Amino acid sequence: MSTTASWHPEQLHDTDYLATGPANRLAAMFDSTILPLVEGDALPELWHWLYFLPADRHSALATDGHPEKGHFLPPVSLPRRMWAASRLLWHSPFKLGEQIDKTSRIKQLSEKNGRSGKLVFVDVEHRYTAGEREVLTEVHTIVYRESPSSCATVQRHVSNEVLPQAQFSQQITADPRLLFRYSALTFNTHRIHYDLDYVKHAEGYPGLVVHGPLTATLLVNLLRETFPGIRIRSLQFKALTPLFSPDPITLSGRIDGDEATLWACGPHNLLSMKATALLN
Repeated sequence: MSTTASWHPEQLHDTDYLATGPANRLAAMFDSTILPLVEGDALPELWHWLYFLPADRHSALATDGHPEKGHFLPPVSLPRRMWAASRLLWHSPFKLGEQIDKTSRIKQLSEKNGRSGKLVFVDVEHRYTAGEREVLTEVHTIVYRESPSSCATVQRHVSNEVLPQAQFSQQITADPRLLFRYSALTFNTHRIHYDLDYVKHAEGYPGLVVHGPLTATLLVNLLRETFPGIRIRSLQFKALTPLFSPDPITLSGRIDGDEATLWACGPHNLLSMKATALLN
């Protein structure tokens, strides 16, 4: 394994106040009927990604829009970075108006060879607390890939998995306005989400890439809107292949007992993301 195997940076510590403004702007972006959110309201699941945003200087950004590696994230030489998966366990809800502490550490590094060439996976664990109360434990998996010039062409993953019969579904279009607003709300400067010329010529993608966490949030939103009052105890999801704007996206799910299965498909029913949630 490369020198990244010995990468053990110090933990990161951060504090943020869960203001109502970002949550209400995200609700507006989703055309949500829950407006207005006020202090004391529970923050919907996955909306915590609106907070603890990076404050990297513009001069510290790489060509792709991500912060330069080698401070907290390892100095991986592979240029392309994507959100691969997440595992989340809620101990208690986030409440708007609270001050939350966050501790982050590199949990695991691994390398493998995939269909598109060399891959490096980085697991980052985040722990969120409100005073003495545990709120959330989250493991975010980042994958680094070779550039398109190193691997012949961007390939879409075709899953052989047989999906269950959907109990509820919704079709949406993640148009450039939606992607821009989500990038703005999460202070995300990754160019694959807004720079079409860069996406096509530097990354080899056919269109603007839909954010992985946005897709996951859309799936959870659909679950919550279909079953108002439902609470999620844990969630794990994996991104299998990118979704592109302005392709239609079909969000689907079903509940069996205390478990919900959620999935997102692009054109031709191509599976892009699958998630499993345990419910309270």
